[in-house]
Amino acid sequence: MTHDRIHARRPTHHADRWTEGTIETLEQRDGHCHVTVRPPEGGPVELVVTLAVRDLFLRRLDLDDDSPIGERVWYRKHGGT
Repeated sequence: MTHDRIHARRPTHHADRWTEGTIETLEQRDGHCHVTVRPPEGGPVELVVTLAVRDLFLRRLDLDDDSPIGERVWYRKHGGT
């Protein structure tokens, strides 16, 4: 399975290849993490990442509570934006 990419902080390299979005949902299914993000323009995008990547980007978010919903992230769908 190919996985998408997600960062909790604005990427410093190839910034034009990343899309900013806001997390709408985050759930675990089939041994992977499914994250729905909404870019500033357009409809929601579902990303599939490994559980290790989920743990990494969640640790890097400055969460006031335990929920990442509403947090800003940067992402790339496999094969492009």
